[in-house]
Amino acid sequence: MSALAVPVGPDDHARGPASAPVTLVEYGDYECPYCGDAYPVVRAVERDFGRALRFVFRNFPLTQAHPHAEHAAEAAEAAGAQGKFWEMHDLLYTHQDTLTDADLLVHAESAGADPAAVRDGLVAHTFAARVREDFRGGVRSGVNGTPSFFINGARYDGARDVASLTEAIATIL
Repeated sequence: MSALAVPVGPDDHARGPASAPVTLVEYGDYECPYCGDAYPVVRAVERDFGRALRFVFRNFPLTQAHPHAEHAAEAAEAAGAQGKFWEMHDLLYTHQDTLTDADLLVHAESAGADPAAVRDGLVAHTFAARVREDFRGGVRSGVNGTPSFFINGARYDGARDVASLTEAIATIL
């Protein structure tokens, strides 16, 4: 079992309190159908555990298989720079079938971000380094596919359903 090589820090996108007894880290790809399947599972687990869980998302775009994944990750980061990361993250997973650059700008506006700023970030690749940093951290942690989960720093390779993930987290509490 591999361990998380890059500890969760203040620059991570996290939902839930830093003081939570359990931190769930996902390395994900917005265009990956398996990540799309895992998205409602993670949301359900977040609701079930409430303030006992902190969820962290890190980008791991598999660009060879998913041509829109890199720009989707950059768009999420651009929205994040405007304080709208989670709104954009959620929209990208609920609209995985619409991830062209034009779609990303529509999603940015729906998320409450400035689409012109997101467009400018995409054109200039302003957030590409952030996405690459997440990706490299994933590789160092043994990630070779998405979604990949870590619970309190330990790789979770169990089933990606609510019951299994809940059970794995509950054993820590």
